[in-house]
Amino acid sequence: MNKAKKIPIQQLRLIVYDFDGVMTDNRVLTMEDGREGVWVSRADGLGIELIKNKGIPQIILSTETNKVVKARAKKVGLPILMGVKDKRATLTQYCQKKRLPLSSILYIGNDVNDLEAMKLVGFPIAPADAHPTICKMANKVLQTRGGEGVIRELADLLN
Repeated sequence: MNKAKKIPIQQLRLIVYDFDGVMTDNRVLTMEDGREGVWVSRADGLGIELIKNKGIPQIILSTETNKVVKARAKKVGLPILMGVKDKRATLTQYCQKKRLPLSSILYIGNDVNDLEAMKLVGFPIAPADAHPTICKMANKVLQTRGGEGVIRELADLLN
């Protein structure tokens, strides 16, 4: 049985999710008409709901401007900051506006475009299949791969 280290929720004020590679397996299906689709895990929908029940706000922070990101955010009831070119600057501005200390932020990212934002927060976390640079700097690397229930695993680690 896995004795995963718990993350104390009393220290968290916000959870930030990258989209591709966290909520998805980082692949995209492109149709001939240009529409795109991705695979997500229904387990993450439950994980998001469980975390909402613990009273922790959550947002999606994505460089993408694709309608699929917006549709998933709407489906799971999360605010989204999309089309973000500089995640570090956007996260800093968001936290200043909401008066959230960066040390109280948990950020799950999977690739080098998340690195600078993840360096700012108190709880940088990576999916199992994240880029080696991200895994090396993360406080915790989850057992779950992107798109396979990362958020559901996180929900079980919050106490």
